[in-house]
Amino acid sequence: MAVPGDRSWWGWGTDAGRLTEAEAGELVARVAALLPGHDLTAHTPPDPHTLDVPAPRVAPPASLAGLCSADPVDRLAHARGKAFRDVIRNLHGDLAHVPDLVVRPRTEQDVVDVLDWCTTTATPVIPYGGGSSVVGGVEPRFDGPAVTLDLGRLDRVLEVDPTSRAARIQAGAYGPALEDQLRPHGLTLRHFPQSFEFSTLGGWLATRAGGHFATLATHIDDLTESLRVVTPYGVGESRRLPGSGAGPSPDRMLLGSEGALGVITEAWMRLQQRPTWRETATVDFDRYDDAVAATRAVAQAGLHPSNCRLLDPAEALINAGATTTGGVLLIAFESADHPVDPWLERALELARDHGGGVLPRREREADAAQAWRSAFLRMPYQRDELARRSMLVETFETACTWDAFPALHAAVTGTAHQAIAEVCGGRGVATCRFTHVYPDGPAPYYGIYAAGRWGSTLAQWDEIKAAVSSAIAAHGGTITHHHAVGRDHRPWYDEQRPEPFAAALRAAKAALDPAGVLNPGVLV
Repeated sequence: MAVPGDRSWWGWGTDAGRLTEAEAGELVARVAALLPGHDLTAHTPPDPHTLDVPAPRVAPPASLAGLCSADPVDRLAHARGKAFRDVIRNLHGDLAHVPDLVVRPRTEQDVVDVLDWCTTTATPVIPYGGGSSVVGGVEPRFDGPAVTLDLGRLDRVLEVDPTSRAARIQAGAYGPALEDQLRPHGLTLRHFPQSFEFSTLGGWLATRAGGHFATLATHIDDLTESLRVVTPYGVGESRRLPGSGAGPSPDRMLLGSEGALGVITEAWMRLQQRPTWRETATVDFDRYDDAVAATRAVAQAGLHPSNCRLLDPAEALINAGATTTGGVLLIAFESADHPVDPWLERALELARDHGGGVLPRREREADAAQAWRSAFLRMPYQRDELARRSMLVETFETACTWDAFPALHAAVTGTAHQAIAEVCGGRGVATCRFTHVYPDGPAPYYGIYAAGRWGSTLAQWDEIKAAVSSAIAAHGGTITHHHAVGRDHRPWYDEQRPEPFAAALRAAKAALDPAGVLNPGVLV
């Protein structure tokens, strides 16, 4: 079986969604102006049909053979996620760690049967949603055979409870299909990560994905009512409740478990009516410290904006085309119940109190917020285009308390610039934006744009990533706010989590997955 639809086997999204010739030309021109002299020769991805993919090392039992694909291109497309290091390895035709089979269950019983087979034969199995992991979460990065369990056929909204505003949804539902099935009911999950089009509900749950809202319901956790999971030990389902104080939450153990404890097959999710009132504004600042203070004031005012995204000058220029000396704050409110003008006006008062200049209402339809939103969905495609041209273009994200942010930000940006200087000769920039904000702290999201050397960009990025990750850990930040742990973040996750919890997690793994076949190398 070939790659489903028009999905790219080597990079982000679809082949049809890639940058047009004109878009690529404009992007290359901007980079050439930023980094004069850099070799921007485009390298073409290899034809996957010409790659010598190793033959499968395992054969399924006859009862499961109809669910399995050994097609080389299908296996290549499931071999890794969509991070920069994944794209680079694909561009170079790296065939290390390709799954032996791709299995597509049609029912939950199929999932049970696959886990029974894999447990009996000690064959590692990797649960797979949309494959958009950027932390090595779906890669069989170990020796020996592996099976990828693609849940894409389990993609239906099974039941809607309009009274409680909730729905029972299968884990393999991609974002657009999920919303299409909820739309006739006038309801929405309203969870829109950047990967929305190419990721699934199960993937969001397994990685504790961050979504649309900058405040309040920032993570998929906040939208989860109950989970159903298949493990080698058995099938479990938590009770539907708006809240409970009955011991540790079973859902909390599975949210963020990244397929290491079980396979999430469905969930009851909290929904809301589709918003009809929306207001947005853009605020410009002369000083970055003032912009941060204004953002904190809004986050702590109890206004709960749907968007409260602060772009530093470099981020504003590169991805929104806006020139600013201190930063640009994008604020938005929405509601299905009432107009939101008063909330927006109060947020703007707070921004003005900190020196912010508010774009007049009549200009907002063509402001930096609109430009940034448009660029946001195209960023991964731009990343791929630049990766083909020997550029290092990748991100890392964290969260910290407001009091810790100044020191963490200085350490992270300082470390990033020093690493760029050492690894890339100083040819590059680091950017920062807040993706989410809380009363007690922001979630900074950093970007690296640097000139690399073809054939060395993977090693160059790994060196920068390691340096920055250590700086984050040393200054009290989390190794990941919403990208998950995967295999790439394991060293710093092991440092971050308390040892008693690590012991409990290892015990849970041993109890639920005694043969250790579920996504080896992730979390424990």
